[in-house]
Amino acid sequence: MATISEAERLQIFKDLVAIKSVNTDEETVSEYLKDLLAKHGIEATIIPVSEHRADLQAEIGSGKPVLGISGHMDVVSAGDESQWTSDPFTLTERDGKLYGRGAADMKSGLAAMVIAMIDIHDQDLLKTGTIRLMATMGEEVGELGSRTFAKNGAMTDVDALIIGEPSGYRIAYAHKGSMDIRLTSTGKAAHSSMPEQGYNAIDPLIELLHDANHQFRGADKHNQLLGDLSFNTTIFQGGNQVNSIPERAVAEINARTIPEFDNDVVEQLLDQLVEKWNKRGAKLSKETYMSQPSVETLGDPDLISLAQSIAKPYAGHDIEAGAIPAVTDASNMLADKPKDFPFIIFGPGSESVHQVNEYVDKQMYLNFVDIYEQLFTEYLENKH
Repeated sequence: MATISEAERLQIFKDLVAIKSVNTDEETVSEYLKDLLAKHGIEATIIPVSEHRADLQAEIGSGKPVLGISGHMDVVSAGDESQWTSDPFTLTERDGKLYGRGAADMKSGLAAMVIAMIDIHDQDLLKTGTIRLMATMGEEVGELGSRTFAKNGAMTDVDALIIGEPSGYRIAYAHKGSMDIRLTSTGKAAHSSMPEQGYNAIDPLIELLHDANHQFRGADKHNQLLGDLSFNTTIFQGGNQVNSIPERAVAEINARTIPEFDNDVVEQLLDQLVEKWNKRGAKLSKETYMSQPSVETLGDPDLISLAQSIAKPYAGHDIEAGAIPAVTDASNMLADKPKDFPFIIFGPGSESVHQVNEYVDKQMYLNFVDIYEQLFTEYLENKH
């Protein structure tokens, strides 16, 4: 019998959503989880990363094999809160769904993992091996938290990894990479009636982006599992007055990469384009402020088939396995692992991620606690 009741499972989830860890304050989430784990005799360590921001590590069991479980503690902005049907930071139930910022991405998955870990510990269900929780900060922007775990050696002895991102009743074992790039064009201001006295910063930036779209979108590189690279200018700013030649223009780009068209290739091609237009008189500079590689594992059959068989009765249908387009902390945590490393993305969620009225199905959330309990313990027992 579970040591944490359904009411307590929902309250823990509600408590986590109430912590406004919008790209900050993961330290508060860490403190909450540390206290919760301590009540059940599980020691946790808060790992400071920057002001108000921290990772959390905790484990139960001992020895090999080591199963890593991970979820992030930050959420994106709720945006215009007046557009929400209920307070985004108060978990609210309507028609069997639980609404709130982070309900899907991914405080439900994080809560389910922690509760499963507590239940396994309290009921002495773990007969062999170690379960290591690695709760990360900063996944939504920069993924510094997972980079910290990778650098401090937390993944060195891990034999398999489960990330509880919102896949729903579907399993992923690969995802695209992601890059955020800023291009800045510097010109010279002048009155628009005398443009020859200035230099229009917008013009070369538009030309470069046109070139880039042609090169990146027309490429013949393809990955059977992940598809094609995507390249999009998502922010463009230039000029400040309609009758003035703009002296500065900035474009920000997001690229979703694949192994055949990876982050290094994107960097090289953009550097070449910057050089090309600078030789023609432009003053362009490039800054890559986020670069996470794609993750393409072979899909470990033991871990995937076990997760599928455990989850099928809860889902009521077969559990598919494949790739997702979104980037996860696996980009950092699996950086030094071979392609056959056992890894899955599997957690409660919905397609409302980052949207107004984000939600998770209530029963799915509760089910994943039970799924995780069985999955964590059986996987370790089978690998012993």
